[in-house]
Amino acid sequence: MRIKPFKGYRPPKELVEEVSSRPYDVLNSEEARAEAKGNEKSLYHIIKPEINFAPGTDEHDPRVYDAAVEQFKLFKKNGWLVQDASDKYYVYAQTILASNPLSGGKDKTQFGLVVGAWVDDYLEGRIKKHELTRRDKEEDRMKHVRVLNANMEPVFFAYPHRTDLDTIIANVTEGTPEYDFVAAPEGFRHTFWVIDDPITINRITEIFAEIPSMYIADGHHRSAAAAGVGAEKQKATGDKNAEFNYFLAVCFPDNQLNIIDYNRVVKDLNGLSEAAFLDALRENFEVEDKGTEIYKPCRLHNFSLYLDGRWYSLTAKAGRYNDADPIGVLDVTISSNLILDNILGIKDLRSDKRIDFVGGIRGLGELKRRVDSGEMKMALALYPVTMQQIIDIADSGNIMPPKTTWFEPKLRSGLVVHELN
Repeated sequence: MRIKPFKGYRPPKELVEEVSSRPYDVLNSEEARAEAKGNEKSLYHIIKPEINFAPGTDEHDPRVYDAAVEQFKLFKKNGWLVQDASDKYYVYAQTILASNPLSGGKDKTQFGLVVGAWVDDYLEGRIKKHELTRRDKEEDRMKHVRVLNANMEPVFFAYPHRTDLDTIIANVTEGTPEYDFVAAPEGFRHTFWVIDDPITINRITEIFAEIPSMYIADGHHRSAAAAGVGAEKQKATGDKNAEFNYFLAVCFPDNQLNIIDYNRVVKDLNGLSEAAFLDALRENFEVEDKGTEIYKPCRLHNFSLYLDGRWYSLTAKAGRYNDADPIGVLDVTISSNLILDNILGIKDLRSDKRIDFVGGIRGLGELKRRVDSGEMKMALALYPVTMQQIIDIADSGNIMPPKTTWFEPKLRSGLVVHELN
């Protein structure tokens, strides 16, 4: 892999909590407007620039993109984002605190390296993806990168872990961090170090050159958009060494990442009664009534169903799926084929309005709430996929079904920005 250090734009220490934000795609315009209320320094003014207009303004209005440009200029003018004087790498640590149910009862930290990732590694398939992207979402982010001439938000990569990089990161993080704070509203700790030692920087670059592939964990649309703009600039100039040939990425070792469940709620039973639906499930699953207490899937091929006030364990029967197929063995495939399609008639997870998706960060109580409210008829909880499954699928050139992976914590935006000139 080809990477490079860069002169990042960063907030001063005392402003980092005001400037930094959640990623643009985890909240809607009104939520961003509420979080940024009274805070002119919030990065939402740049990454969700529609909040600078009246509610209901189309986020794709040309004026909205223009506002992002003006806001970026304002942030630099006012010193809310200040460029480093020399090329640097950065270490970005995210900690799930012991008080969070996702932690397993103790602090859990993952350490990433913030780098400039090479556009050609993406275009030529060495940066591997496991999800499809939507062209409209790609084009939105491409417009954003084009007008700003910058990557305002990083993408989230995984690399095959290496002890030599672990050692470098451990040495860096013994020093005093540049930033260290717990972000609202999600409650994760974010810690950030600057690497400015030339020997360390060169060694990181050398080690990454020995790594054959990286994997997109989160940020498929941002990756496609950043690489697309870089490719446009390459074509226009013929220059493959300029800064625009690189885009902002945070790279984590694959053995540290936390993948949680991504669950489904459905509005109706496709004309079936509850009893008939359960009978239909028994053809391909062992069905066990677990009562009224929340039941969480305990292993691969085990699912949790919430229906009519009761929880059920569903275990796929042997022979109903293909363990030799990296896609067929996924629980999202098994549930999509044997439940959502065969029984409920839901053919396209991307477009069918009868189904919605709930990230595991909300807990299974959110599934119960949406069914009990009458909004949904049933809920299905899945066991999370593994990082190895993602790697196997990406290496085989396959694509995961929609709404399969949910990584937590999400990267905080605004800790560092990469300008393309």
